[in-house]
Amino acid sequence: MKDVEGVQFLQWCLPRLQLRWPGYRKVRRQVYKRIAARLQLLGLRSLDDYRSYLEAHPEEWEALHSFLWISISRFYRDKAVFEFLEQEVLPSLARQALAEGESVLRCWSIGCAGGEEPYSLSLIWKLELLALFPTVRLVILATDVDDQAIARARRGCYPPSSLRDLPESWRAQGFDQAAEGSWIKTEFREPVTFLEQDIRHTMPRESFHLILCRYLVFTYFDGPLQGNRLHDLIERIHVGGALVIGKNERLPDGEFGLIPWSEKEGVYRRTSPAIAAT
Repeated sequence: MKDVEGVQFLQWCLPRLQLRWPGYRKVRRQVYKRIAARLQLLGLRSLDDYRSYLEAHPEEWEALHSFLWISISRFYRDKAVFEFLEQEVLPSLARQALAEGESVLRCWSIGCAGGEEPYSLSLIWKLELLALFPTVRLVILATDVDDQAIARARRGCYPPSSLRDLPESWRAQGFDQAAEGSWIKTEFREPVTFLEQDIRHTMPRESFHLILCRYLVFTYFDGPLQGNRLHDLIERIHVGGALVIGKNERLPDGEFGLIPWSEKEGVYRRTSPAIAAT
């Protein structure tokens, strides 16, 4: 597949899925390979043929969307973000929960891929913060649209490259080593519940003290969908709670009832009810 043809195809199809081309610029060749395999399976010779096929078979759009799921994840990705969560955010949220008479700190990891992000939170809590807040229990919901990614997360076995950013002592305390990889220990699995979920269409009803939405909504979704999902996310954050986005992402323009907690690390705090989406 020639790059110019692939770019033209993505610029044509992405808006129809409420996705944006800039988010795919750097990962487009990964998408090309998936689409090429699909063309071969369908017996199609070109992207023009695939366009015609999409127009004649509307159900194929959902299949195409599945080829656009990008999973790039590892433990402690963006180390400074997790250090800020450990040193500032989670202790503050735990103190707030205790002051409000709560004993459970609820977190949501969106687009959790193979589980590295939610398990990183679990490691932080169990190894560094539980001793400071022994009466507070961390509960993490982790969601992803990709059923295969969820299966990997539930399995909990990782190659060395996935653990390279973790503190060395955490690797020793948090994982059992085997020939096939590093298995995260049961005590760090216990707080995490994995659920297959497409945030474009479905969101949990409960509220959370901390939501991590990194490298998904504000990278790949188009502007209107970003604004709508941001409003929905904020409605699910406790006042005083936190939203974490990717370090290189930016929130849509508008009043959403958020203030920067650490704009450098992509952490925002909810200070008031969200403004109704338009």
